[in-house]
Amino acid sequence: MSHFSYLMRLAAKSAWNRRFTLFLIVFSICLSTILLLGIERVRVQVKEGFTQSVSGVDLIVGARGNGLQLVLYTVFRMGGATNNMRYESAERLAENPMVAWTIPISLGDSHRNFPVLATNRHYFEHFRYGSGQPLRFKTGEPFSDVFDVVIGDDVARALGYTIGSRIVLSHGSGGISLTEHADKPFVVTGILERTGTPVDRTLHIGLDGMQAIHLGWEGGTPVRGLQILPEQVKKFNLAPQSITAVMVGLKKRSQVFALQRELMQDKEEALMGVLPGVALDELWSMVNVGEKALFAVSCLVALAGLAGLASSILAGLGERRRELAILRSVGARPHEIVLLLLFEGMILLASGMLAGIALLNLAFALAGPLAERQWGIPLSAGWPGAGEWLLLGGIFVVGLFASLIPAVRAYRMSLSDGLTARM
Repeated sequence: MSHFSYLMRLAAKSAWNRRFTLFLIVFSICLSTILLLGIERVRVQVKEGFTQSVSGVDLIVGARGNGLQLVLYTVFRMGGATNNMRYESAERLAENPMVAWTIPISLGDSHRNFPVLATNRHYFEHFRYGSGQPLRFKTGEPFSDVFDVVIGDDVARALGYTIGSRIVLSHGSGGISLTEHADKPFVVTGILERTGTPVDRTLHIGLDGMQAIHLGWEGGTPVRGLQILPEQVKKFNLAPQSITAVMVGLKKRSQVFALQRELMQDKEEALMGVLPGVALDELWSMVNVGEKALFAVSCLVALAGLAGLASSILAGLGERRRELAILRSVGARPHEIVLLLLFEGMILLASGMLAGIALLNLAFALAGPLAERQWGIPLSAGWPGAGEWLLLGGIFVVGLFASLIPAVRAYRMSLSDGLTARM
């Protein structure tokens, strides 16, 4: 047996003899590892979930203006679009040979502060979120009539709506609307399963339904004395004149920049195509202050755990003076005493970190499906990624330095001090 292996065995036996005390140190390191790696993994996966609030959409096309504002409005229903685009342009876009499918979107109305999104049935066929998951119905089916509405899970829960509930939409969004489309109520035909995205807070109607409730309106207000009953709306042309934006899926993703250039050069209307992933990455960089604060707190907790490692070993030196002195008396050299304490610290570090990784993966395996169903965050168990390995390496290096403090203290202990009984 090599000298190195002997010291490692000796360190393991010494630690086992003080297992009840050292268990608290291992538990502290375990918690520090769970917190640090947990926050890092959640940060990465929340960012992925954030940037995948809409998935599989190659371009979001709208009237030329601020691209980030367009994505915020169409994906998160936040803010407002500066201008609408003509519906004719959306139809031309759908016929483009590079385009596989399109989802027209029209926003602007609301229901009790929940946004209303008008679209067509392509929305339920092609819209994806997260890692390419399709929309699923908890109950009911997509809209098929002018005054049908499909609601998200949050809307159903908050307002207590079920299949068959009648809903009156309000004109305008982002606040309290004083004008309601009370003469043309909608009927709930479907409730979507929870996605953890803005879909949950949205009411979905057909483009013809959005057009129908605004028949007899001019400049955002109803024309006095003109009333068009629900049974009369089908006599009118319900094709929209303009919409907010179009979500586009391409036959080949490599053609995205070619279509972008084509849109910028369109001579019939000033349009732009925004890559949603790029825009959402830009938005994330603006709102990630909270994640940095959490990461700083977890680093402080990890340092506190490692400080406990150093202080515990240091405090135990007083009890181990005679043990270390006996080792010196039978021929152990000072640097071997240092190595002994360093090996002991390494054992505690490795045990705590391995326990932390195992418990974190167990927690993610148990809570992952619930988190994805409730909040759309795909928390998955697995081997640490590159960023997590860096954090683990940082913990280990700092832990070794923490173990070095009592090791140096033991090195300075004299043989006579250890063998002399104190009164």
